[in-house]
Amino acid sequence: MTSYHNHTVFSDGKATAEEMVRAAAEAGLAEVGISDHVVLHPEGKTFKWAMPPERLDEYVATARAAAERFNIPVRVGVEADFFPETAEATRRLLAARPFDFLIGSVHFAAGFLVDAGRKQWAELNEAQREEKWTVYWHRIRDLARSGIFDFVAHLDVPKRFGFKQKEELPQAALDALDEIARSGMAVEINTAGWTHKVQEAYPSPALLREACRRKIPTLINADAHAPQDIAQGFGPAKLLAREAGYSRVVRYEGRRRRDWPL
Repeated sequence: MTSYHNHTVFSDGKATAEEMVRAAAEAGLAEVGISDHVVLHPEGKTFKWAMPPERLDEYVATARAAAERFNIPVRVGVEADFFPETAEATRRLLAARPFDFLIGSVHFAAGFLVDAGRKQWAELNEAQREEKWTVYWHRIRDLARSGIFDFVAHLDVPKRFGFKQKEELPQAALDALDEIARSGMAVEINTAGWTHKVQEAYPSPALLREACRRKIPTLINADAHAPQDIAQGFGPAKLLAREAGYSRVVRYEGRRRRDWPL
């Protein structure tokens, strides 16, 4: 197994790259990835949970150095937020570095931070929640169209606090999956959802089945922020993948994708 979606102290993780790589080696993973947050916000806002873009070169060097200490391949990437207004700037910023993979994520439905807390979702009525969800799916669709990224992070993450959509498979979500399929991107199975209020991996089983039906590749990631979580939920995630119809996962190196038996 591999786990590419993991965070360090460069963004909102609780451990260094070396500590995360050591944990992956001890857990018996075949490969591990480091993928800290970077955000080019349209209004120039900065966030404690994302590293400043000017630290990217230091970040890459630190992650590469960690790879020299342990007997496990280390893949270096980032998790970058997608905004239509800053898409080209994000493309240029990331293309200038020797990454192994790029994760595209959507945390903002317009100005609404979808995973900031339960309280802000609870204050919305049902129509307002549906509106936020629709904006989220449109952003995922546009992320796929951008062609910047290799795979999508935690699809359907707005459900984190338990506020799911009325429909299990809304049309906006299916449209987003169609664009992901056309783009050639993969969708991760993110096991962190099982530790959140929703108690469900990202994406939902129904969405994962639809992704498989569209021949969208997948991979399993822990989205770990601490060493003890580096392989959390991998057993159930493999079962989930098989039940959705998958028999293979993907790996990345130098932005090139390889298939691997599940």
